[in-house]
Amino acid sequence: MDQHPDPDPSAAAPKPSPREAAVEALMRLAAEQPWNDIEIGDIAHEAGLTLAEFRELFPSKGAVLGGLSRIVDRKVLEANSSDLADEPSRERLFDVLMRRLDAMTPYKPALRRISYALRGDPLSMLALNGLALNSHRFMLAAAGIDTEGPLGRVKLQGVVVAFARTVEVWLDDEDPALARTMAKLDQEIGRGERFMERAEDARRLTAPLRAVARSLFTRRPRRERAGTAGDGEEIDPAAAI
Repeated sequence: MDQHPDPDPSAAAPKPSPREAAVEALMRLAAEQPWNDIEIGDIAHEAGLTLAEFRELFPSKGAVLGGLSRIVDRKVLEANSSDLADEPSRERLFDVLMRRLDAMTPYKPALRRISYALRGDPLSMLALNGLALNSHRFMLAAAGIDTEGPLGRVKLQGVVVAFARTVEVWLDDEDPALARTMAKLDQEIGRGERFMERAEDARRLTAPLRAVARSLFTRRPRRERAGTAGDGEEIDPAAAI
């Protein structure tokens, strides 16, 4: 009887897309050398891409971190969350954010070094906050928590801050059970819940004042209103993002 060798597991593994290859390349480099020493040419070479191919995928080294964020987003969102449907919102959010940390685990050494390198760079931190807002909008959706309405932006930014504080603990948590990380995440979610309760109370108390302000505002001629362009068209604040 003929004996057939076991197939090579690496041969069956799907080849990563060029975008994924660039992300993985940056993570390998960042795990071994300082963030500020990594050049876009290094990433392209490590990923097996030409500079022209890399340029079609990402405009900068930092943008590759956005690619990583989308990869992590997809891993979390592809997971089956049907077992959480009957859980309280706090438990659903806790589970989703722990799944996010699980998805980030293969990149932990690189993320630790990147985090330390960017802490003193306010412009980079601002850009990362914008990236996190996009990701956590989907994390909240996965947890069945709405982000629309008057306090939706506050809720979203609160989750970003809570997760960032949790990640600071996670990066140095070497316990496989992640006891410190889970305790920190639970604490941050509880803190966020209390803040949102106060924000909701404040919004209800100030509702009459807002109604008066809207009434006064709508009675003013259009050309006298603040936040309009010279031709009378209102300026979209999102245009500056």
